[in-house]
Amino acid sequence: MTDSALATDDFIRTRISDWLRDLGSVRRLAPKTLEAYGRDLGQFMSFLADHMGGSVTLDSLKQLRGADIRAFMAQRRTESLGSRSLARILSALKSFFGFLEREGTLTTEALNVIRTPKIPRSLPKALTVIEAKQTIVATDEMEGRPWVAARDMAVISLCYGAGLRIAEALSLTKADLEAETLRVTGKGGKVRMVPLIAPVRQSIETYLGLAPFKLWPEEPLFRGVRGGVLSPRLIQKRMEQLRSALGLPPSATPHALRHSFATHLLGKGGDLRSIQELLGHASLSSTQIYTAVDTERLLESYAKAHPRG
Repeated sequence: MTDSALATDDFIRTRISDWLRDLGSVRRLAPKTLEAYGRDLGQFMSFLADHMGGSVTLDSLKQLRGADIRAFMAQRRTESLGSRSLARILSALKSFFGFLEREGTLTTEALNVIRTPKIPRSLPKALTVIEAKQTIVATDEMEGRPWVAARDMAVISLCYGAGLRIAEALSLTKADLEAETLRVTGKGGKVRMVPLIAPVRQSIETYLGLAPFKLWPEEPLFRGVRGGVLSPRLIQKRMEQLRSALGLPPSATPHALRHSFATHLLGKGGDLRSIQELLGHASLSSTQIYTAVDTERLLESYAKAHPRG
């Protein structure tokens, strides 16, 4: 039984179920985000049950004050939660109470007085163009089985050459491959079309020509050695081997190749709106971080090359 089921009455429990269903089916939140939101709200309801001395009811929520929410956030901070996790918790609470307001169940001002924790800004760690190319080429030299080497090279090529998340690359099917484009299903089930440049297409075709399994159009393209769906962990391990062989930093991960894709496009004059579409970002603000990355790299180069740097 969940935290919220133990801490709430039947009415609130039903509202929570309705809210989670709305997040999943209408707002199309990613499964992991949905799970985290449900867990966050459950912990809040458990806190309220202890704080108020009984199961949480609609009347309990009507009496909610900003001080109650601050007390909950303070308790979570003592559990060594960082600002990012606290911000997610607050987002979950605002989403639930916003849902209650939209359906006419409850209106509260308690959350309006709570400030979102400041999240330290961390810039994505992109590889250089040379490092990214070396990573792809070296993949073929790390594996004795030609079809496995071709498979790993194709996945890594998709991360750098098409800017895919590793989960997006591993969920591709043959039906997603078109003449010059790739149909990608991203977070929340959103579909976008990404240009398929010649080197990436060639790496995929090489894998398809060597793969020992029958690959049906609607089934996942990339397979493990026993024919099952390829695990992301295997590609992560391949990147760990490549880091060791090429002397790359610990930040050189499959996701760093996606960052490199965006950073290198921006460095060559790509506009933010186009890069946003290619990456599948819902908000332009998510893409704007790459302007800071590109500026940081420019300043590093300037400091190294200028006589007075």
